[in-house]
Amino acid sequence: MSKHRYIIALGSNQRHPHFGDPRAVVAAAMGIVDETLGKVKARSPVIDSAPVGPSQRRYANAALLLKSKLSPPALLHCLQEAEAAFGRKRRGQRWRARPLDLDIVLWDGGIFASPELLVPHPLFRDRDFVLGPAAAIAPGWRDPVTGLTLRQLHGRLTHGSPVPR
Repeated sequence: MSKHRYIIALGSNQRHPHFGDPRAVVAAAMGIVDETLGKVKARSPVIDSAPVGPSQRRYANAALLLKSKLSPPALLHCLQEAEAAFGRKRRGQRWRARPLDLDIVLWDGGIFASPELLVPHPLFRDRDFVLGPAAAIAPGWRDPVTGLTLRQLHGRLTHGSPVPR
């Protein structure tokens, strides 16, 4: 079975009773992903970011480069199981406070679309808290939609240049 490479975004804005503050939650999740879902090849620094939506709590965010035998749907299922194990409940209001959020941002297979999953992540080009960490670990990775590298996308986002769609 062939291995795939993925960029995974991680975020937390709630304390966890076992792991601690959001930064510690993100660090623990990176370790668990590395132990169970494949091999983590690179980890970004953890950054702090403002919340999206109605949540008032600041986030800790990071990205990792994962090599895994899992297909995108299988990886999504495992990431959702990990979120649930950290106490995330998938009901109610979108963008609510959560102990852990794990998203598949990109994969080396290009574009993947199903009713449950879109890769590339549809909003990643507009989110500095995703692009910054992703560009830190895989600056030359090309977005299959725009053809731009993560470094170029991040530069355009942070300098106010339009990003092609």
